Amino acid sequence: MCGIWALFGSDECLSTQCTNAMKIAHRGPDAFRFENVNGFTNCCFGFHRLAIVDQLYGMQPLRVKKFPYLWLCYNGEIYNHITLKDHFEFEHQTKVDGEILLHLYDRFGIKEMASLLDGVFAFILLDTANRKVFLGRDTYGVRPLFKLLTDDGFLAVSSEAKGLTEITHSMSTPAEITPFPPGQYEEFELKLTGKVKSVKMDRFHCCTVEPKHASYNNLQGLGTGFELETVKSNIRILFENAVKKRLMAHRRIGCLLSGGLDSSLVAATLVKLAKEEELQYPIQTFAIGADDSPDLLAARKVAAYIGSEHHEVNFTPEEGIRAVDEVIFHLESFDITTVRASVGMYLISKYIREKTDSVVIFSGEGSDELTQGYIYFHKAPTPKAGAEESVRLLKELYLFDVLRADRTTAAHGLELRVPFLDHRFTAYFLSLPAEMRAPKNGVEKHLLRESFKGMNLIPDEILWRRKEAFSDGMTSLKKSWYASLQEHIESEVNDSQLEKADKLFPFNPPKTKEGFYIRQVFEKKYPGRSEWTPHYWMPRWIKATDPSARTLSIYKPDKDE
Repeated sequence: MCGIWALFGSDECLSTQCTNAMKIAHRGPDAFRFENVNGFTNCCFGFHRLAIVDQLYGMQPLRVKKFPYLWLCYNGEIYNHITLKDHFEFEHQTKVDGEILLHLYDRFGIKEMASLLDGVFAFILLDTANRKVFLGRDTYGVRPLFKLLTDDGFLAVSSEAKGLTEITHSMSTPAEITPFPPGQYEEFELKLTGKVKSVKMDRFHCCTVEPKHASYNNLQGLGTGFELETVKSNIRILFENAVKKRLMAHRRIGCLLSGGLDSSLVAATLVKLAKEEELQYPIQTFAIGADDSPDLLAARKVAAYIGSEHHEVNFTPEEGIRAVDEVIFHLESFDITTVRASVGMYLISKYIREKTDSVVIFSGEGSDELTQGYIYFHKAPTPKAGAEESVRLLKELYLFDVLRADRTTAAHGLELRVPFLDHRFTAYFLSLPAEMRAPKNGVEKHLLRESFKGMNLIPDEILWRRKEAFSDGMTSLKKSWYASLQEHIESEVNDSQLEKADKLFPFNPPKTKEGFYIRQVFEKKYPGRSEWTPHYWMPRWIKATDPSARTLSIYKPDKDE
């Protein structure tokens, strides 16, 4: 996890502009560098480092003797960097995983380079010899990237939009700040003036296609065909591989554990592999909730079962309400479910940063989208419709759950790892027949659960535990975080304010008092930037005005939780 920031063709003095780079300093608390580009005095890079791999040479922009004309700033981890280095017999100058980008670009060009990377990444690559600038982002946008491009070719890039909101430029109107699309790269021509011209935007990977890098990683035991036992075995092999490759770190590894299916599978597999790889410390797991919350009780059972060093963070609605403003500042979003679910993740990340030495944090994000885990999938009219909805959700992750997971952890200088969004694992799961992936016998994520049945990886009651929204599961069933938040908002927003919402917020107007309250906070922090949340996350196939699972008629909490 790092913060990357760059300008190409700035009309304003760089020393003035670079104060904007400090707005993303939380992403890299270990070191900071600001560097001009030789021969292009109005171009520069800013970098905030969180040191995870190669303590000595990890500062950026990364440059090596073999390619003095290449400058690389990237945020991410390339899990197959050693495999590719050995296969192509590259001679590396450093142990930095990102150096592989320079060698691949030199040999194959930008598109092939991006498609061979197994990992999560956002990159800015400058080639002064050919006067090119390239931007790129991983398949699901696990690592964030935003750009600002003016009419006269001034380009500004940042890991978070807040690093661009006060950039000075020559346009008379505010310049648009847009999230860079996942799974794509953009090529710019760099003019002698330092300004740029976009010449190409292209996709290098789509989630439904097996990634190119899969052919360089032969996994033992993978079967062919759709026979159930073969599929279940393949799911286990690919999932374990997804967790194993993410053990790449020089800093302590921990895991978020809500006690739900997804985080429990991640935590259990992580503990198992950590023992096999002989890590020199126990894996720490982290749960947040009120004393009688379903999540806290379930997480406790899982932690005891897998033998992790377990930490519980006590959550009170009052603490959650106090954190909302900060959370919206970090998220740069006014989506209701995103804000609501981010509060717990933000507070647990704060605890991890302040009270432990774990820095690399595993989590279960992406599973609900991939394996049809949301309760509304029970209402899908056909398996095909469910499968299409799954892909739609995956393609929008960078606006919602992945955005939440990145910003809430990065706010506290932690690095998130999400094995359920492994390119190879997701491509395989999405290649399975739609009927296999649909909810079965009234149970969502049936195929995933069935794949780990009888493996004794996690307790059976957790393997078959039904879906809880994170924001709902961490508080008491008697009175959820959702209900507490609604009460607070009732005292802050009145009916007449909500009636005027359409005029006050013509783009994506809020329909509820909670939406109004969140939008007010967002507009104070980011006035005129409502396009950053193009639409609200909402369940489909049912009438819903609120995204919380608890408000849906098909939600039935387990009686024994």
